[in-house]
Amino acid sequence: MSEIKDEIILRGLKENNLKNVDLNIPKEKIIVFTGLSGSGKSSVVFDTLATESRRQMTLNYPLYVRNQMPRYERPQADLMQNLSPVVVVEQRPIGGNPRSTVGTYMDINPLIRLLFSRIGKPSIGSATDFLIQNSFGRCPECGGFGEVVTPDLNKMIDYEKSLRDYAVKFKPLSPSGWQGRWMMTGGLFDPDKPIKDYSEEKLYLLLYGPREGERVYAPFHTKHGPQNHEWDGLLPRFTRLYINRDISKLKEVSQDDVLAVSTEFLCPTCQGSGLNPKVLECRINGLNIVEYDGLELPEILEELNNIKEPMGESIAQQAILHVKQLVDMGLGYLSLSRKIGTLSGGEAQRVKIARHLGSSLNNITYIFDEPSAGLHPEEVDMLIQMLRRLKDQHNTVIVIEHNLSVIKVADEIIEMGPGAGVNGGEVVYQGKLEGLDNSPTATALNHKLKINKNPRAIKSYFTINRVSNNNLKNISVNIPKNVLVSICGVSGSGKSSLMLEAFTELYPETIMVGQGGIGISNRSTLATYMGIMDDIRAIFSKETGQPAGLFSFNSAGACPICKGKGVLTPDVAFADPVTIPCEACGGTRYSDEVLSYQYQEKNVIEILDLTIDEAIKYFKMPKIIKRVHTLKDVGLGYLTLGQTTSSLSGGEIQRLKLASHLQKEGQIYLLDEPSLGLHTEDNEKLLDVFQNLVNRGNSVIIIEHNLNFIAASDWVIELGPGGGKQGGQIILVGTPEKMLNAETLTAKWLKDRVRKHFT
Repeated sequence: MSEIKDEIILRGLKENNLKNVDLNIPKEKIIVFTGLSGSGKSSVVFDTLATESRRQMTLNYPLYVRNQMPRYERPQADLMQNLSPVVVVEQRPIGGNPRSTVGTYMDINPLIRLLFSRIGKPSIGSATDFLIQNSFGRCPECGGFGEVVTPDLNKMIDYEKSLRDYAVKFKPLSPSGWQGRWMMTGGLFDPDKPIKDYSEEKLYLLLYGPREGERVYAPFHTKHGPQNHEWDGLLPRFTRLYINRDISKLKEVSQDDVLAVSTEFLCPTCQGSGLNPKVLECRINGLNIVEYDGLELPEILEELNNIKEPMGESIAQQAILHVKQLVDMGLGYLSLSRKIGTLSGGEAQRVKIARHLGSSLNNITYIFDEPSAGLHPEEVDMLIQMLRRLKDQHNTVIVIEHNLSVIKVADEIIEMGPGAGVNGGEVVYQGKLEGLDNSPTATALNHKLKINKNPRAIKSYFTINRVSNNNLKNISVNIPKNVLVSICGVSGSGKSSLMLEAFTELYPETIMVGQGGIGISNRSTLATYMGIMDDIRAIFSKETGQPAGLFSFNSAGACPICKGKGVLTPDVAFADPVTIPCEACGGTRYSDEVLSYQYQEKNVIEILDLTIDEAIKYFKMPKIIKRVHTLKDVGLGYLTLGQTTSSLSGGEIQRLKLASHLQKEGQIYLLDEPSLGLHTEDNEKLLDVFQNLVNRGNSVIIIEHNLNFIAASDWVIELGPGGGKQGGQIILVGTPEKMLNAETLTAKWLKDRVRKHFT
């Protein structure tokens, strides 16, 4: 009897651009999905396989529980069999609030608090007493914020001016705000007398309010006539409204506005921890909870292993597991107190992966979306070991990846294509690495690394002197102007601190393209995101005499039935949600009236259905032509103007973001890992864009791990030698050719790639 093959069976997949795809995916293997950005990888892996697995998992719960859980619509497919539970590690940046740390994200901090509440001396009541959100736990001086912000009179008041002449420099308390107008019209103060000429009594009343035990009222003029309000003094009012609260949550007034008229310093009571001093007295082996959180991870492991009390040991063992996961991912130099928002892209990616590795369950399908994103070649090696470890524990590992090192370790490769968008959506190859031939990925695997042997001449420099941001060790460096510069080094080596902080502070005119998202939505399209839609609406308005809002499906032109969504989601109570195209507009989103108007023989729908390549030939307006050319330059010529941003792949979003920044006129472009999410073939197009920018007289600086970009640069600056405390130094400066004789980590991998093509 033949052995039954355990594999995931998928038939007739039609999500997004998929063209009736059939696939058998073997279990307990490393499966790499590759192909051009937008070729259909995510449509198979996320929109079909992961969505259906999650949908079926929720069916195991009672209906009243299901109503509280995310609800998934059944993907468009004929058959989906033998799915197993999925764990998805997406490419999206780690979210979380500004207080989120490595310890909170990894769920280690609750265990540490529990440990201190059980075995710490002197004893503190419960684990929640170690939280700054707890009334006992928070510092009474700073309210748990760790910093004391106090108003600075010399920054807030110009004593030479009168109230009417904006003596109060803080906007809400100046004549432009209602409180400033009240001070001028309430009768307590002369609005035209310079503050320096106020009597001692009047000055005290203005700044501090009435003396103790007294109350003073002044009429505030409203549309219902004057109403008496109690005057409390500028400083007490400012403190109450703008300081005694989380100033990061202020809306109309920014945090910067408040800090501009204040003095900020570390809270002396809690030393910046935000915790009650009584909590800080509680210690384990001489360390309080703040000192524990500040240790590097191997030091925490040592402390946790030293705990021998039975109750403490059982809690410590649970924490040890999570800490080890971070150390195994090469993040031993981090501490639990490290803010998530300060991590580099590569560090954040590895923290995210580590979070999912603690499970001892097997027969799980792990899905990784470009786990190599933001990782140095040295760190990709660690990632590969982790993927193999998961497979060895009898799990299926599915990876969407462009990194050639990861592709090479796959047990099976599935390449989607042949092109992207409407030209993709098919399986062009499935099998072993050695059988891969005549496809974009095969070409990439055989791609020879081209070292730039004729770098541009350097005539002048941007200068950075003695900077010590984060882990930078008082470094100075000259960065060449008007050439292509690569900044490289392992994750946490100081690249972001040097360039995204120190450099942009010195050169604020820099056009910076970071790693953040673009705010994707099913109501946002390529045309709206690039600002092209405003011009299209203006053209139609001028041509037809109708208001511009009529040509927007987010405004007056929306289909009255679906309200401009193009689809309807009827209430199906507890059943699976279902999305159906709107019959009234046929999914176009527009009302019938809008479609009756034309410009150059096309209505607005027909224009939005144009691909970028077609739009270049159709439009005559220079402003539109320039913007669509920018989209073509970054390799998005196959997308339509009306394509929603929510339907784009990670690589397409990355290039759309680049296009929006590259249309700005500037002289300095700084890009943080522009190769993220891109296939090698797409990278070549992007490199051409950068070279053209430099040829037009601009300076282009990229923070990159991608060896193709580094090799093609005119100048390379490497930071290191390690990450965290081991980083923060300049370890190499020079041309890519110079790297072939260097002994740095990036040089090691560059030489390795060059050597492979000559042996």
